Amino acid sequence: MKIALDAMGGDNAPLETIKGAVAALEEVSELELVLVGKKEVIEAELSKYKYNKEKIEIVDAREIIEMTDEPVVAVKSKKDSSMNRTLELVKDGTVNASVSAGNTGALITASQLKLKRIKGVLRPAIATMFPNKKGHMLMLDVGATADCKPEFLNQYAMMGSKYMEILLGRKNSKVGLLNIGTEEGKGNEVTREAYNLLKENKSINFVGNVESTEVMNGNIDVVVTDGFTGNMVLKTAEGIGKFILDVIKTEVSKSFIYKLGALLLMPALKVVKSKMDSSEYGGAIFLGLNGISIKAHGNSDAVAIKNAIKVAEKFAKLNFVEEMKKVIDIDNIEVEEK
Repeated sequence: MKIALDAMGGDNAPLETIKGAVAALEEVSELELVLVGKKEVIEAELSKYKYNKEKIEIVDAREIIEMTDEPVVAVKSKKDSSMNRTLELVKDGTVNASVSAGNTGALITASQLKLKRIKGVLRPAIATMFPNKKGHMLMLDVGATADCKPEFLNQYAMMGSKYMEILLGRKNSKVGLLNIGTEEGKGNEVTREAYNLLKENKSINFVGNVESTEVMNGNIDVVVTDGFTGNMVLKTAEGIGKFILDVIKTEVSKSFIYKLGALLLMPALKVVKSKMDSSEYGGAIFLGLNGISIKAHGNSDAVAIKNAIKVAEKFAKLNFVEEMKKVIDIDNIEVEEK
């Protein structure tokens, strides 16, 4: 499998992106990488590492879409950006998938412009894995479409269910609609209408509304929501996780007895840290596009980049896009595509 990496995208690029790329090559024997960005910068970073030079190709791109750039303007004006060039490699079939830790809004825009939506997909969604008591669950959308129509949420549920089947072999996944209460009549107009659509959708296993306090209890496999709410939940969860770990570190440092206890609890604490560490989950995929575009966290370190590349490789190996097309029934699309 050949994966393209936006080597210049992200807060810690190109140091961490290239370090992560080399690490991914060490762990996945059949992997090949195309690093996209300023050639001389990439070559200088690669010179620090030992790796199979036959497994890495460099594509020169002279522009960078910064994290502070206005997404649409940057994508259209910086045509020779590493992000645009990375996605073009997916579009023309040179690579099987792409990874970028760059500007999220720009990546959403560029991915849609370059890869286009699967026929019948109303809106793409960013889907990301969350830890829960029984392993993992999927949440979508977490940032692609802020304002959703009920039909979008209904389609997200179908795509999310297919995702879990393809990636984890989990058939008949339990689908929940994120809401402010579990009762059927709860929520705003969009969620109430979405509830009715989901309840009538025979292709999914809809179990009703789910509150944010319950999404990690292990009883739900797929949680659907609009991109605005989903992004808020994602970042709040990350913030709370970091807060808890920081509090533990601070309190442990205050007492010798606490330090001794922490040593005994170290194996359990490492498991907790791993579950709460976003870098362990690699990246999130844009569901509904004619190509695999993986979004890594903006502040990704080498471990996160490595895992994002491995996620991209797994999606490509499973022929994910073609499998996803099977769940989109274009004859039953009730909302006009725009």
